[in-house]
Amino acid sequence: MNRLFLLSPARCSGLRARCLLRKSSRSDLARRLSSSGIPLGELFSFLSALYFRGKLAYAEAFARPPDKSPGIFVITPSVGLVPPAAIIQAADLRRFGRAPIDLKNRRYCVTLRQSASALAGGLAADCEVILLGSIATGKYLDLLAPIFGDRLRVPVDFIGRGDMSRGGLLLRSVRENRELSYIEVATLNESPNAKHPSSLTI
Repeated sequence: MNRLFLLSPARCSGLRARCLLRKSSRSDLARRLSSSGIPLGELFSFLSALYFRGKLAYAEAFARPPDKSPGIFVITPSVGLVPPAAIIQAADLRRFGRAPIDLKNRRYCVTLRQSASALAGGLAADCEVILLGSIATGKYLDLLAPIFGDRLRVPVDFIGRGDMSRGGLLLRSVRENRELSYIEVATLNESPNAKHPSSLTI
């Protein structure tokens, strides 16, 4: 069975992002960002540290994409789903920082729906799509669940864990070559052992 991963984004308006965008910044990452650009996965790993690094390493280890398709896509604030190898420059990061991940942000909603619909249209019916991100609110699921339907899943072991705990769990899974179990998003409300999505801290 094929399997793709969708990774929630790093915060693009925090202290680390502001440090990278400072004209006085002398770090190698800041210099590359302002010149040739850096891969999205590398940028978000720096901005988010353990959690995003864990998500990316896990997805790289366990993705089984269909032919000619990337196995990993990152949710962005303003341009929808983007492969982690995509090159991001300083202007892109500034735009990300101004665009909240919020259902009230029309650009975020439109671009995510468009790119997710394009991706879903090319996938086989049995291709799993694993969301490594929050289901505590509707900021991802309200947009993705209607598009991917019962193909959309989340790791069972994420339930009740905080960001740092999830990041550590994912990195341990990679070291041990142990893939997590997944549950269909559509069955979360039906399972007697699952909490209601509004109470989950994923």
